[in-house]
Amino acid sequence: MNTATDEVTGRVHSWDLSTGVDGPGTRFVLFVSGCPLRCLYCANPDTWHMRDGQPTTVDDVMARIGTYRAFVTAAGGGVTLTGGEPLLQPAFAASVLRRCKESGLHTALDTSGFLGTRADDALLADTDLVLLDIKSFDAAVYRRLTGGELAPTLRFATRLNRLGVPMWIRYVLVPGWTDDAACVDGLSAFLAGLRHVERVDVLPFHKLGAHKYESLGLRFALRDTPGPGPEVVERVRGQFRRHGLRAF
Repeated sequence: MNTATDEVTGRVHSWDLSTGVDGPGTRFVLFVSGCPLRCLYCANPDTWHMRDGQPTTVDDVMARIGTYRAFVTAAGGGVTLTGGEPLLQPAFAASVLRRCKESGLHTALDTSGFLGTRADDALLADTDLVLLDIKSFDAAVYRRLTGGELAPTLRFATRLNRLGVPMWIRYVLVPGWTDDAACVDGLSAFLAGLRHVERVDVLPFHKLGAHKYESLGLRFALRDTPGPGPEVVERVRGQFRRHGLRAF
């Protein structure tokens, strides 16, 4: 047992089991608390503040994972860290990933890449897959949409590619925000230059988390924005595919 990692405590929002959306197979998904971005379409505003999470040790996490290990591994899955933003708690994320790797579990890290510099090479060596959320390829739009900067995410993607870490790109398609054809082409060209991008998931904007804003007394800025029509979704997927990328 690695006592150095056992002593690390993080703030955890919740956990769940999922199939097909958080990495390959059936996944144990750990939602950590805290995020530096404020994406207008965020479906989990209840994960924004680290203070709202439950203090949890790495041993606690591994015990919970152990309950479902046989089911997860039989379904070709593993463990995914998401949030919130896992890299806001890099020591905790690194410890969980290390313990999972030591026990033979496939590991995935779901991140915006905004805090990519907090992921050292050791953490990434214990990460089998990065689910990288790229919110927009237009720096000004990215700023308005998230409150953060685009450049750190692109630098992180380039670093992952240099290290040979497989990536699944997540791109949320929001009408009037991320459906601009020229921006999609720009992102497609950037991704096509990275050898380790395995797929691009175009995720239609939805409002399934709108009720959370109401319960938290927050305004949902995109409450009047419609979801994209199927023709727009297919057009964007087609743009990625024309650059040689697998898009879904």
